Amino acid sequence: MRWLILLVCVIGIVVGVSSCSAPGRFADRNPYVTPKDTNAIDFFMMRWFGDDPWADQMQEYSNDPSLVPQTRIDLGALLQPSTKPQLTWLGHATFLLQYQGLTILTDPILNGRASPVSFAGPERITPAPLSVQDLPPIDIVVISHNHYDHLDEETIAGLGAQVNYMVPLGLTEWFVEQGISAERVYEFDWWQQLNFGPVTVTATPSQHWSARSLFDKNETLWASWHLQVDDWQVWFGGDTGYNPFQFKEIGTRFPAIDDALIPIGAYLPRWFMQPQHVNPPEALQIHQDLGATRSYAMHWGTYQLAAESLKQTREDLAAAKQNVANDNNEQLKILAIGETKTIIQD
Repeated sequence: MRWLILLVCVIGIVVGVSSCSAPGRFADRNPYVTPKDTNAIDFFMMRWFGDDPWADQMQEYSNDPSLVPQTRIDLGALLQPSTKPQLTWLGHATFLLQYQGLTILTDPILNGRASPVSFAGPERITPAPLSVQDLPPIDIVVISHNHYDHLDEETIAGLGAQVNYMVPLGLTEWFVEQGISAERVYEFDWWQQLNFGPVTVTATPSQHWSARSLFDKNETLWASWHLQVDDWQVWFGGDTGYNPFQFKEIGTRFPAIDDALIPIGAYLPRWFMQPQHVNPPEALQIHQDLGATRSYAMHWGTYQLAAESLKQTREDLAAAKQNVANDNNEQLKILAIGETKTIIQD
């Protein structure tokens, strides 16, 4: 029975952490990665029989909840947002962005597990700060890719069919299968741009991969996103590895990004994770490549997808920031889960 549970866990986890370079419709979208054909079996062997130590983040958090700060969510602020831009971190890669009467949700997952099954797979380390029913009315959802920790069927079902979904190429069929009209789903290739009232949505590159099973690897695209709501510019990184080209190009095309949401977790062991998950120093480099005014850390402290400890993530981020000249504490801030931040623009 134990082996069956482990196998199910691997199937759930592997779609978030395996190689990003196997063949598939969009496999050529990672030109800066050396191809290597690893799969679920490779991850299983590395995780359970490899030499790399794996932290127990659930136990670590239980022993010291301060490692992942949390705060009681201010539902009043979400339901009656400030006239200034505001963002709220709901854990992992899920943010609420609110401005000019619009509410945008990124990679929504408020589920207890990031998995295709409810009884196994990565379990939520920190509780969700609210339920999907507590969310304010959502105008737009942006999806970076189809991995289970970024595209959650239960959360999407709770959002309902009246939301407009911005997704990378190839994902409309999945939403239609969930009962959402294709007219509500807008597919984007990289650099494609659409206007929705006061918001301009642009899909931008990232270095990652896609799959929801062992048989559809790289059959849908992945993306990061640039969102401009009136005079507020936000870049949402989704999930990505680092290269010294794509993020500099994004910064060149959008030279006035106010706030960047950048992943920092699921990065060890580096020999396995590096192509698709940045570590804290690389995340800091993305901030600099973009030329963003401020940035916030995400994709950590919610689901354990790799070997590093929560403490190590924080220590690696602090060490990386110490090496930055003239750090003004606006780079890769750690928000509390549930925290709402009002953006004061210059």
